Amino acid sequence: MLRKVLKVVMWLLLALLVVFAVLLWRNWDIFQRVALGGVKVYETTPPAIPANLPRPAILVFSKTNAFRHEESIPPGNAFFADLAKQKGWGYFQTENGAAFSPEVLAKFDAVVFNNVSGDVFTPAQRAAFKAWLEQGGGYVGVHAAGDNSHQAWGWYINDLIGATFIQHTMDPQFQTATVNVEDKTHPATQGLPASWKRVEEWYSFDKSPRTTGAQVLITVDEKTYNPVGMFKKDLRMGDHPMVWSRCVGPKGAKQGRFLYSAFGHRAESWAEPENRQLMTNSVGWALKLNGNECGVGPSSAAKPAVGEQGK
Repeated sequence: MLRKVLKVVMWLLLALLVVFAVLLWRNWDIFQRVALGGVKVYETTPPAIPANLPRPAILVFSKTNAFRHEESIPPGNAFFADLAKQKGWGYFQTENGAAFSPEVLAKFDAVVFNNVSGDVFTPAQRAAFKAWLEQGGGYVGVHAAGDNSHQAWGWYINDLIGATFIQHTMDPQFQTATVNVEDKTHPATQGLPASWKRVEEWYSFDKSPRTTGAQVLITVDEKTYNPVGMFKKDLRMGDHPMVWSRCVGPKGAKQGRFLYSAFGHRAESWAEPENRQLMTNSVGWALKLNGNECGVGPSSAAKPAVGEQGK
């Protein structure tokens, strides 16, 4: 009898092993991106940029070598494309890391990282982006652009983001919470209500980026949701920023503009009036079309778009 029981158990274990192997094979890309440190895909030939790209111009980058927010990236890219069209800005979207060369970046005035994840650049591409930003470029990062999949790039995490992502809410993952505009004078927050409720996968970090010199624009009220992560980890930060900015580069010189928003996991984010306003303002600020932060005001903005010369 015991032998029969053992035989049944062995067959069940074998069946489970087969099922697991099939699931792993069918989801290998996701497993590699999430559990094995991401994929290692690096481009060396840059994309062809239109010769008559209007200025100012934005480069929207959505490459993912780690977890891919497939539900949010397409509507996000569509939002930025529509925004550029409405404003008369130049626009180019790519997932080719080789676009981050001095020659290509010189054609753009701001870069948007739309849920970029993982180690996406070669050392030369990292250096080109760093130099471009420190010399006066503009940056807007969305959600995964600030997660811990970028930890291999110390300058990006420590100097730009200024805090290390630790976890997001998991009890449940998506929750309604109240966010508060902390800096009502910054160009990125203009037209926003003092506070509003929204649904998000709420990120927590090891410290407030305020401690690393960031200008905090929007915070989330931890009393309005359950800040608990995986394995019941307490994700309360006390001071819990969601959107912040900073100037990049040496003081007294032409400085770059950096703004990061932890909003944007869900596709629905791109239909929210408040988030659309925030992103519109943020890209305009990164383009130096408004605000006097970082030593450069609107009077020093990039060339007007084609068709608006002399207006």
